[in-house]
Amino acid sequence: MRSNHYTLTPAAVRAHAQTLCQKHLRLRDHGPKCSAGMLWTILFYAASRLISVAAACVALRDAPGDTAFHDALLATLPGLDELQRRVHRALQGDLPRALRRRRQPLAIDLTLIPYHGLPLHHLDEIYRSQAKSGTSHFHAYATCYVIRKGRRFTVALTCVQRAEPLPEVIRRLLRQAACAGVRPRYVLLDRGFCSVAVIRYLQAARYAYLMPLTLRGRKVDHPKGPSGSRLFQKWKRSGWSRYTMTDANGRRATFAVCVKCRNRRGERGRHGRESLVYAYGGGLKPSSYQWVKETYRSRFAIETSYRQLHQARIRTCTRDPLLRLLYVAVALLLRNVWVWLHWEVLAHRQRGGRRVDLGPLSFRKMLVWPGQSHYPAPMKVPESPPGFSRSSPLASVSSRCWPSASCLDAAA
Repeated sequence: MRSNHYTLTPAAVRAHAQTLCQKHLRLRDHGPKCSAGMLWTILFYAASRLISVAAACVALRDAPGDTAFHDALLATLPGLDELQRRVHRALQGDLPRALRRRRQPLAIDLTLIPYHGLPLHHLDEIYRSQAKSGTSHFHAYATCYVIRKGRRFTVALTCVQRAEPLPEVIRRLLRQAACAGVRPRYVLLDRGFCSVAVIRYLQAARYAYLMPLTLRGRKVDHPKGPSGSRLFQKWKRSGWSRYTMTDANGRRATFAVCVKCRNRRGERGRHGRESLVYAYGGGLKPSSYQWVKETYRSRFAIETSYRQLHQARIRTCTRDPLLRLLYVAVALLLRNVWVWLHWEVLAHRQRGGRRVDLGPLSFRKMLVWPGQSHYPAPMKVPESPPGFSRSSPLASVSSRCWPSASCLDAAA
């Protein structure tokens, strides 16, 4: 009798993740102990335990020393620009075809990793921003994220240098997403992107956009009354308007404004009316005030991806931006594997679409699997998982077990 379930094991997840990463990043063997498989084993182990690669080399049996691993990694990695191109192809390696059939809502944001050291080559490597974690110096990365239930993939990643114009960062990310066939239906941006340069670029490129409007001018309680964009704070009823923003160089940008008014109802100890002010344009035609509010709320899913990124980011104090980019890319690739597993393997087929349940396999649980020497109980997944690729290790699924991996047999 045909079995009604398949078994998902940590070895299969590790094998699929290593196949995806090795296919696109193409690490090479560097001596008998520093093979490509061993390099990925150490990277995955460090990511799963939130430790440094030096600690991973000590914890794993038959692993090379941290100096040998560091030398092997630098010898096999390409330059920064080529590494970014390989990372883009890896992020887009498991994208479902459905994301390419129609335009998708996209979110773009920056994540800042505090840095307390000096740059390795030049000052542009360090990004300056508002102080956090005791420093105003950061390594900054920008990502482009698909906002689609069950298919929340990160499709683009780029480094952000000091004083780099934000329109250039957005252009680079959207171009990378377009190379994967993902076209924006509209772009959701953080308040930090609300500037004349960004809005003029989005309007010229004809990208629909939505972002909170930065409030400037005299405050509401000023004796002379509010001015500038703070005039929208006085509104007690929702409405539509237009606003012209001017920067320090005299350039102007005119765009549409939506004001959504709501009652605070004791949230954060506050009462009374609250005015949420949004800037939009580029052909975006909102259907209602509530649609604007709920659509922008979906942008916060990218903040969840950053939280998960830090749950899998290898800890390091290196000054090399090449290695730091690799460690961030490994974390995002593992997160994409987690999203792919839920959509292609663990999702339940039903009328009207697939039902995705994130409960059985959390991101932290999937991360711990590759670092365990004794695997936990296997997980049952639905019959006939859709979307298998015959070139993937997960294609060899059977009713009893999935293929084993030899690299992690050395886990301590």
